Amino acid sequence: MKHIVKILIIVIFLVISTRTEAYEPVPSNVKLPAKYTQEYIDSISDEYKSISDEQIFHVALDMLKDTSGEFSRKALLGYNVTQRPVKVLFKDLSEINEAYATFDAIGWKKKGRLYVYINPKHEYAPPGALAALLAHEALHQDEYNSLSEETYAWTMEAVVWTEILKRYPESNNLESSLVTRENILKQLLEKGNYTNKYIKKTVYANEGYKNLPLTSPGFKNE
Repeated sequence: MKHIVKILIIVIFLVISTRTEAYEPVPSNVKLPAKYTQEYIDSISDEYKSISDEQIFHVALDMLKDTSGEFSRKALLGYNVTQRPVKVLFKDLSEINEAYATFDAIGWKKKGRLYVYINPKHEYAPPGALAALLAHEALHQDEYNSLSEETYAWTMEAVVWTEILKRYPESNNLESSLVTRENILKQLLEKGNYTNKYIKKTVYANEGYKNLPLTSPGFKNE
């Protein structure tokens, strides 16, 4: 009997170890809020394994809970037009199109599945900044885009970043280029008295959006 119990313990240990090692841990040089111990991160990873095997994204998704980005978190989990989880990963965007080489991230739809590709230059960005970026990208769920859609997405990103900074001020790592982006958006939001006034002007002036229509399904001009 003792022999059987010993074997079961070994099997359980191997299963747990294999499952944990399947995830890519948060890089050691990324500073995390005290809440995010490795034990805690491991406890949430199974919820997000269909989205990514990288735990830095698991932390980012957890940070979206109870923020204005909750809709985006659920969309990434599968509550979107495809009814399938969105795959999130770091990817050299120039492999898709050379014009995307300097982009921070893009949303992509391939064979009925949604993807969010994030520029590898942000691999060591604070998860809080990645959370704000994901809140933006999760709003793009089809092949259509517009100035109104981008305005909404950029505003959502700014709002989420503002909320995350209040909860996790250590996310404001000024050495990160993604944090620089988020802080610019936050400043535009504040300048507009927490409306999209100045973000909208920035979107409309963006050369990359010059050929976009004014509206797209689900997004009207406001």
